[in-house]
Amino acid sequence: MDLSFSDEDLAFRTEVREFLADNLPVGIKDRSDRGLHFLRDDIIVWQKKLAEKGWIAPNWPEEHGGPGWSLTKKFIFNHEYFMSGAPQVSAFGISMVGPVIYTFGNDEQKAKYLPDIINTDALWCQGYSEPGSGSDLASLKTRAVRDGDDYVVNGQKIWTSWAHYADMMFCLVRTDPDVKNQEGISFLLIDMKTPGLTVRPIIGIDLEHSLNEVFFDDVRVPVANRIGEENMGWTYAKFLLGNERNMVARVARSKYQLNRLMEVAGKETAYGQSLLDDADFKKRIARVEVDLMALEYSELRYLSQEIAGRKLTGEPSMLKIKGAELAQSIKELLVEALGMYGLAYETDEEMSQRNDGPLGPEHAHGLQADNLYQRAATIYGGTNEIQRNIIAKAMLGL
Repeated sequence: MDLSFSDEDLAFRTEVREFLADNLPVGIKDRSDRGLHFLRDDIIVWQKKLAEKGWIAPNWPEEHGGPGWSLTKKFIFNHEYFMSGAPQVSAFGISMVGPVIYTFGNDEQKAKYLPDIINTDALWCQGYSEPGSGSDLASLKTRAVRDGDDYVVNGQKIWTSWAHYADMMFCLVRTDPDVKNQEGISFLLIDMKTPGLTVRPIIGIDLEHSLNEVFFDDVRVPVANRIGEENMGWTYAKFLLGNERNMVARVARSKYQLNRLMEVAGKETAYGQSLLDDADFKKRIARVEVDLMALEYSELRYLSQEIAGRKLTGEPSMLKIKGAELAQSIKELLVEALGMYGLAYETDEEMSQRNDGPLGPEHAHGLQADNLYQRAATIYGGTNEIQRNIIAKAMLGL
């Protein structure tokens, strides 16, 4: 295992750090630090900066707009990106549907959709989960019936993140109800402005609006918007989920948040001393720091194996499980560091309407909201229970 970087890699790391320091807007970084949700305009402004640099899609091939980086450069970029405090790029277009389109789509679909994804001229959402069809995704019931050159779609999706911001949805629909579940699914691209499509908000436990229900009432979708073959959508969905689950160890983001935790703890006091000098709290921070260091070296070890040509199996699931748990632990400690002010919770909208200052210290705003939102970290991208099943099957032969 070789974990060292070449001179070229180190020069690239310096370039990435300088670009992020010079171009990341202060307001966007502040919202990212606090774990606050981003406004649509913020997403577009920042992602267009990345697109102009050619760094919006590290994993895309060059012929479709990617930078053509090695695995090592991708790792360096992702690490430096999150250590800068930059927000995660909206994944639905860049990391999810984009690779599906350039891998399985036809030439017309590539020409129509990929430039808009790269340039953030269209934002996407994911139409997968349904009531009763979350982890058992293949049991979905949203129906698409062929009518000439269109499909007529009826049904419902749920937990649809950022559907209220989205211009387009990639959606799994049932096109054949008479075969086993996995064999009767198709993959459609749906314009969110199509008549009959309704988006309704779901307010999460953080009291913020990031989730939605989406209803389809005789929504007409051109057959030309189907990716690949009819009834082969499960194949494309598995490909997409594999990409999604490889993104969620988020070591660098957790390292950045750990630094934020120590900054907040240094400003808070307990029993007349800095919280960082409290033996028990310091021990709990150290435990997270050690676990995060172990996770980082596991990630580097798997990177080294990929560079050597070894195909990973259940390793991404291992990273996902521990990464999600550590992210939650850091958020919990951030809230606990605030003491009683960790309970004085205000939504972002309520905070923006105050004219008398925040409840508690200024650095408290957003921390509880982010803690509550991150309770879903062990669910999205495939629940940790599903990830353990993958490990059991792929690595232990159970």
